[in-house]
Amino acid sequence: MPLALGLAWALDIAFGEPRNAWHPVAWLGRVLGPLGDGLCRWTPAAAFAGGAVAWCGIAGLLGLGAAWLQGTLLGLTPAWAALGLALLLKPCFAWRMLRDEVRAVDVALAESLEAGRKRVAWLCSRDVRTMDADEVRETAIETLAENLNDSVVAPLFWFALAGLPGAVVYRFANTADAMWGYRGRYEWAGKWAARADDVLSWLPARMTAALLAPIRAAAWRVLTQEASRTPSPNGGWPMGAMALLLGVRLRKPGVYALNASASSPQPADLPRAQRHASRAAWLAAGLAGLACTLGSPWRLGA
Repeated sequence: MPLALGLAWALDIAFGEPRNAWHPVAWLGRVLGPLGDGLCRWTPAAAFAGGAVAWCGIAGLLGLGAAWLQGTLLGLTPAWAALGLALLLKPCFAWRMLRDEVRAVDVALAESLEAGRKRVAWLCSRDVRTMDADEVRETAIETLAENLNDSVVAPLFWFALAGLPGAVVYRFANTADAMWGYRGRYEWAGKWAARADDVLSWLPARMTAALLAPIRAAAWRVLTQEASRTPSPNGGWPMGAMALLLGVRLRKPGVYALNASASSPQPADLPRAQRHASRAAWLAAGLAGLACTLGSPWRLGA
């Protein structure tokens, strides 16, 4: 229901993320961590099968639980139903935290390069020790663009499409990918989680690119070429859109370079990226609310 989405968005803007002790994503992490460690000790075939079964089992339980909670809440008065759904939906997306963390990198980098390195290390798993100021800005902008999809657009999309179960299962899928979807030690145990996240993020990633830069068909072909440069089938879309929109180069050394002929981001480009992302985030929330009003069969009163 649109009122629940509006209340959840207001809670995010006003308060940000709950403490870890109260955050369902943190609870998931405490389950997925030991489970993944155990799966990594198995043979590749067994680890893949175990990872797939574990993913499907947890996703199924979470989806069924969310469906039961949603159905129970929708049996209450509209006001209580909206409030209850908003409280359950809020942990599924995180716009304020993303906005504030990227802004903190900008502030820290204005203080010193070392402060900027330390702050951007909160946002990525890269080795930040030798980054120059350009690389710090590139990393912050890439994180902002990619997580605009993962933390905002995709969960709102799945909420509009499938209600609370859709948002909850997507949040689980993205968390499982973040913890298990790596090559190396997690190569086989996390392969199912990585592919599931790719599938669930496929359309939202392209929607995020369109929200960032609604562009003509010819320019969309350029974006398609840029997006294909990244190993991820999805991450290159919002990052490529942001690179083209800002007219800057975004790169992960040795892996990819988006809009490679452009110059590195300058100090003014990080605030510009934040403004573009903020516009896209609010537009995504508005469109999700409109979709809930017009087309969701689970909405209150349907």
